[in-house]
This record gives sequence, C-alpha cells and structure tokens, in this order.
Amino acid sequence: MTVNSTPDLLDNDPVFHLKGGMLAMTMIELIRQTPEAFARQLADKVEQAPNFFRDTPVVFSLEKLTGELQPATLQELLRISREHGLQAVALRGDERFRQLAQDTELVLLPPGRTREKPLETAADDTQTASNDSDSPAAATQAEPAVSCGRVITDPIRSGQQVYARGGDLVVLAPVSAGAELLADGHIHVYGPLRGRALAGVRGNTEARIICQSLEAELVSIAGQYKVAEDLRKAHWKKAIQVSMDGDSLKISEL
Repeated sequence: MTVNSTPDLLDNDPVFHLKGGMLAMTMIELIRQTPEAFARQLADKVEQAPNFFRDTPVVFSLEKLTGELQPATLQELLRISREHGLQAVALRGDERFRQLAQDTELVLLPPGRTREKPLETAADDTQTASNDSDSPAAATQAEPAVSCGRVITDPIRSGQQVYARGGDLVVLAPVSAGAELLADGHIHVYGPLRGRALAGVRGNTEARIICQSLEAELVSIAGQYKVAEDLRKAHWKKAIQVSMDGDSLKISEL
C-alpha cells in the first residue's frame, strides 16, 4: 500500500508573519498594597476621562513594592481594574514575581533600565521643598499657580504624565510616544505631539488641543476621543486644532 506523500501546495503559504513593533502601553506602578485605596483612586482617574480607559491594556509595575505581594491581593487589584475597563496583560518586576505572573496567566516583563517619573511629580517636589504644605498661607500661595495652568519647556519622554489641574497645559517641546498630557483646560504643543493628549478631562467641552504636528496615539476632549488609526486618515503631521462639534471631535488645520 502506498501513501500519497505529495504535500499540499497550500501548506507552503504563510499563515502568519512575525513583525517587530513598538506599542505604547499604560503602566500602573504599584506603591502600596491597599486594594480599597486603589479602587477609590482609580475611580477618580476614570471619572476624568471615562472613554480613555475603555478596554485599555495595562502593565502592572511591581518594582516599587516593598514586601511580598500576595496572590489574593493581586487578584483583587486585577478585578478592580477590569471593572474600570483596564485589561492587565503583564507584570513588570524581577524573577521573584515569576510564579505570581504564571498563577494569574500574565507575562512577566523585566524591570525597566530607568525608573519612569512623571514630570508632574518632579515639579510638585520642587514646590513642596519651598513651601510648607501644612501651612494655610502656603496653600493660599500655591492656588494661583494651579489655576493658571502649566508651561513645560523640556521634552516629554515616553512614560511621563503631565497634568494641568484647573487650567491649560502649554508644552514648548516635543512629546514622545507613550507620554500622556492631561489638562482641565486647553492643551498647546509647540512641537510634534506623538503621545496622548486629553483636554477638558473634567468635562470642559470648550477645551481645545492645538499642536504643530499631529502624530498622536490618542486625542480626547471631555471624554470624546480619536485614536491614531482615525487620525492618520487626514491631517497627519500637520498643524491642527481639535475641538468639540456636538458630541464628536472636529479636527481642522491651522
């Protein structure tokens, strides 16, 4: 008896291709193991831009945690995240978290070569050093600076987040992919905007986003947003302004 050994020609056609790429990923850097506080603070973030957090993949960074992270605690944090639309895809940390990642069916990523620090935190540290935060007079002095917005002159690197609470955000430098800009008012970027920009995060529909070169991963005003796939269809790498037009975003060239 003979067996037909002639291979099917279709078997030689590629079924898939392996390609390298860089994807911007939101990172949750855990500092304390307190699920109750985590749920409350995450809810506050989601309230600022609810659509932004819908089906968003995230990485949990465990590098700043002290002590052992219990599996039950991690499961609770993952459950809270899913309730708010965040889908955990990986943990980031050293080898002691390998078993924990396997138990939760997540990938373990190695620690970062550099520790990301939000630019907003650095600015707040400087202000805290020069003012006693417990002093009522110091709080009164700090209030005008918050309400007037923020001006950033340094490039915004990947992984950094800058928030202008109560005002506009002006960036006089490029914004890298993976960075995030948030403002209660307008956002002005006098350079390429390659990260995410969320204006009017507390519901201000009059807010606008203005940049010299639109290369963003996401732009959002008052919870309405467009992602890179939509933005590439028109106005890509051009000077634009984004505003609200009814319940949708309007993008026009400057």
